[in-house]
Amino acid sequence: MNSDVIESYVEKVYGYAINHTYSREEADELAQEILFTAVRELPRLKDSSKFEPWLWGIANNVTKTFRRIMGKQRAMYSYDMPDNMTYEEEYFDDQEEIYDSLRTKIAMLSSIYREIIVLYYYDGLSTKQISEHLNIPEGTVTWRLSEARKKLKKECTKMNESALRPIRMKIDMYGNGNYDGVSIPFPDVYISDALSQNILYYAYEKAVSVEELAKLCGVPAYFIEERIDNLLKRDAIIEISKGKYQTDFIIWSDKYGIFCEENAEKALLPIMDKLITAIKAVSKEAQTIDFYKANKSDVDLLYLYGMLSFDYIRRHYCKLPCPQHKTKYDGYRWNYIGSIETGKHPRISINSHHSGNLDRGGNCTYTIYFGIDGLNYRKMMSDNYITACYDIINQGASKDIDSIANATKDGFIIKKSDGSFFVPVPFFTTEQKRAFDEIVEKHFSPLISEYKAITNKFITAYKKLFPKHLSDDVDRMCQSMFSNLYATVIAYARKTNAIEKPSDEYYCEVLLQH
Repeated sequence: MNSDVIESYVEKVYGYAINHTYSREEADELAQEILFTAVRELPRLKDSSKFEPWLWGIANNVTKTFRRIMGKQRAMYSYDMPDNMTYEEEYFDDQEEIYDSLRTKIAMLSSIYREIIVLYYYDGLSTKQISEHLNIPEGTVTWRLSEARKKLKKECTKMNESALRPIRMKIDMYGNGNYDGVSIPFPDVYISDALSQNILYYAYEKAVSVEELAKLCGVPAYFIEERIDNLLKRDAIIEISKGKYQTDFIIWSDKYGIFCEENAEKALLPIMDKLITAIKAVSKEAQTIDFYKANKSDVDLLYLYGMLSFDYIRRHYCKLPCPQHKTKYDGYRWNYIGSIETGKHPRISINSHHSGNLDRGGNCTYTIYFGIDGLNYRKMMSDNYITACYDIINQGASKDIDSIANATKDGFIIKKSDGSFFVPVPFFTTEQKRAFDEIVEKHFSPLISEYKAITNKFITAYKKLFPKHLSDDVDRMCQSMFSNLYATVIAYARKTNAIEKPSDEYYCEVLLQH
């Protein structure tokens, strides 16, 4: 007899189970037991015309056994079960395709195990952690997990495989907002659970349905629907067409780095020596500006000069589009950025963090650059640190004792042996920065036409790697590429010994007056 007839009875069996149990959770359990028993016993049914009474006979027998077991378990619910509970594996015969089809349907009905299964297999939490998360006894978690393994064996197998090779993604954000990571969490906190990361990964290259995601992630569709609702709410995915979803931000992978490795240096070679010469010329002439150099060496300052130079030519000569961020659900303009890069193929990327005290009546900004080998990272200055540093540089002291103490602890201010304070961050006044920009213009303007032609050709090819619906994000990233190619120039200059490495503890950072 064809097993399809059993699938057509899933809803009727579930209705029967509801009428013969005390809770929806027990109904889930009983329905699964009846259907699995029916599949196992089906080959023994010789007369297909007697299928329905045969099925309800099985249902009646299974229910009697089930009630005896559940009666005992209900009496035990208030006690913690031992951690080392074991269970017997069920044997699945050659009707695996039948079981597989039924499991999908049954899993959609089951709710008692849903949260525990995902927390255990996808998020990798221990039974103790799940107990704390769901506020239920650890023994209950252990028992439900054991039962879930037996009743949903194939789903658990798929999820276990996913757990052994999970997609682990780093998610961040860029743009504007008012987050401190403590009282106001960064937006990525709400989409960084393991299952959401897998959904975002599988929905990146093309739009996919809930059913497709369920197969790719190895979990029942119900789990996917819950996460999809949250990802839509958090502006992490979009519905491309009816029931088709796609990740709405860039996820960096090694393919972008491989493209850069194979093409960036080759593209810049015709102009490489000229760019290195221009950086050195700017560095030499900039030394004549009487700005606050923070006792930095000429080699260390060369890296800062180069960074400021390429920032300048991007602002003044790059004509690539840079769309404004759309307003997100929290009222700020930003977007997520993800990465599953292995580190084996670093893409061209110069990262920078900016802060300022302009909102508090100040006139200074702070920037730290990192992402190039040898440029170290540290968290950016807070606005009160900036004000304290500005006062020390320009007035020799600051009245903000608390900020000085905290900035000293974080390394932004150094207390000298004589009790005075020193700021280890270079500082340009508005006039000094204007003089520096004039030097950059002098040495780089003769190269701009050639540099623009090379970078535009490189960027046009680079854009083809990204999903088409992310055009605004890609335009923003590629606008940055106009200056980020400085990283390729530096790497080549270091490789050919044209410049030295910066000092070991070097932070490429600067304070600018506005």
